[in-house]
Amino acid sequence: MRSFALVSALAAASIVQATPTKTPQVKPRAVSITPVTATGNAFFVGKERFYIRGIAYQPGGSAANIDPLAEPDVCLQDIEKFKDLGVNVVRVYSTDNSKDHTECMNALAEAGIYVALDANNPLYSINREKPAPSYNADYLQNVFATIDEFIKYDNTFAFFSGNEVIHDLANTTLSARFVKATTRDMRQYIRERGYRKALVGYSAADVSSNRMQTAAYFNCGSEDERSDFFAFNDYSWCNTNLQISGWDKKVQNFTGYGLPIFLSEYGCTANGRDFGEIKALMSSDMSSVYSGGLMYEYTMEANNFGIVQIPKNSKTQTEKRVELPEYTSLSKAMKAYPAPTGGGGYTSTTKSMACPTKDANWMVDSTLLPALPSGARKYMTEGAGKGPGLNGPGSQNNGPDEVVEAEPGSGTVAATASASSMAGAVTMSPVDKAPFIVSGIVFVFTLVGAMAL
Repeated sequence: MRSFALVSALAAASIVQATPTKTPQVKPRAVSITPVTATGNAFFVGKERFYIRGIAYQPGGSAANIDPLAEPDVCLQDIEKFKDLGVNVVRVYSTDNSKDHTECMNALAEAGIYVALDANNPLYSINREKPAPSYNADYLQNVFATIDEFIKYDNTFAFFSGNEVIHDLANTTLSARFVKATTRDMRQYIRERGYRKALVGYSAADVSSNRMQTAAYFNCGSEDERSDFFAFNDYSWCNTNLQISGWDKKVQNFTGYGLPIFLSEYGCTANGRDFGEIKALMSSDMSSVYSGGLMYEYTMEANNFGIVQIPKNSKTQTEKRVELPEYTSLSKAMKAYPAPTGGGGYTSTTKSMACPTKDANWMVDSTLLPALPSGARKYMTEGAGKGPGLNGPGSQNNGPDEVVEAEPGSGTVAATASASSMAGAVTMSPVDKAPFIVSGIVFVFTLVGAMAL
């Protein structure tokens, strides 16, 4: 989200007292829709390749603290707009895992619209400035409870394990181990609970100094540690073209990556917006490597990226939507540039990459990940229990500053590791600036090309 990263000073030291339950009772689904799957470096619905033609959706932004998918008075009128635009995926950054989402999720399914969800919220997230204590059992209980709530809907397309946690300061790359551990834990939880296959991946900031290392890191190591996809937020196309924006070089650099790639945000406003990005994303110039993207964003918020206006200071976000000029521009672009037919040149095989090595821009010097916190092990067999919702006590300071590492290929504690021996590897100095809005590998990839962008 092009707002403050999910790091909150409001996170309390108190602990969520979650009561584990047995296998969740899934409510009958009123609407059937074929889930999205991944094969090679592309997404599919059944046997047809699936391109993301989506939009970011969080009415009121993070400040409103409203889950639009739990409020039919909010979502239903917006779904009509999504249908008009031709949107097939919405990304929602903050959801309330203590509430029911049946009406909105089924209405989206009826419209043929899938949902990509961030599993974190401002109170429950990995803190890039101090990641070790923010990776704990209370944090994972919230993440797993979000999975419990949404995986029962077949139009839940994907879960993001983090958003822009790694940033342009080199020491923020140390948080990568904890985000990747969360990815591993989420995928394990889905398997252990016997759920359908659901996709889990990371939404990265587009930082030229670590873009390719970040991509490699989330696709290296054992199968259970790797992501199902890689996404990043890219604002380098500012009403220009494939070459001036540098997107042609990115396509070259990501060729052969081995997982589906898409833009989890796009939509630079610097020179106005005619959404020429859609033409490029749906063309043969990009379709063999990219699987579409999500335009940022639907509602007009303080950062001025929206295409519909809701009255400022709205407490419910239920008021009538007023279409802004860029609504029409997006609608025209979506209609003019449909999704390609056929395979689009995708690669049918999945492959892993070599892990990036430590350098001045990438400070991670180990392929080992933090072990699953001992207090979270019970969730794998008993379930996460009721989620704390958007107003829980938070979790960012609930874990220790010292973390033990896991055995390679698992979340279990390594026999030779100890908390004291790992202290230096996971503790990092505070970043000397607040989270901010982003305007913005050593191996098979062309690092020189990546660094030039």
